[in-house]
Amino acid sequence: MTSREPKQDRSRATRQRLLEATIDCLATQGWDATTVTAAAQRAGVSRGAAQHHFPAREDLITAALEHMFNARMSEIRAESTQLPEGPGRTEYVVSRVVDYYTGDLFKAALQVWTAAAADPGLRERIVPLEAKFGRTVHQVAIEMLGADDSDPTTRRLVQATLDLARGLGLADVLTDDSPRRKNIVAQWATTLTHSLPRTP
Repeated sequence: MTSREPKQDRSRATRQRLLEATIDCLATQGWDATTVTAAAQRAGVSRGAAQHHFPAREDLITAALEHMFNARMSEIRAESTQLPEGPGRTEYVVSRVVDYYTGDLFKAALQVWTAAAADPGLRERIVPLEAKFGRTVHQVAIEMLGADDSDPTTRRLVQATLDLARGLGLADVLTDDSPRRKNIVAQWATTLTHSLPRTP
């Protein structure tokens, strides 16, 4: 048992490096350049080791998206224990949601969405994954805002926040849109502060 543990640890470390390298490759090089070979080279592992974990490119890419998304949501949830109180809380939460949609994970996902639009097989994999991502981000936003998700107005406002964040993420793909984005985040946070019903 003891002899297997280092091997299992190495296998997990190899897998994680591959997943992280895949997201980085997608975000910076695009869909066409993100092959199993390219991800393996970026991760510093052999092609054989990469294919042992992920026989096909689609396996690697969907696993990478799910792994990195789960890790990102865990980080954000961990931060929720240290959220500021008062009016600054809403702006902080909106800013963190927007950060998610302007980071490398969103840029990587955007490459996959575009490819999936023209590939029915890939689309079958990505649509359920994206639906799961959307539900999870919505729930995390609800938790961080301390809002009542059973209230229809709350659901619409939180969904509008996510749609706004996604749009800001798209605007940031080609050029740095951070100055305008900061102003929009502050204005939308003010709107939410006055409009969003809270839980007791």
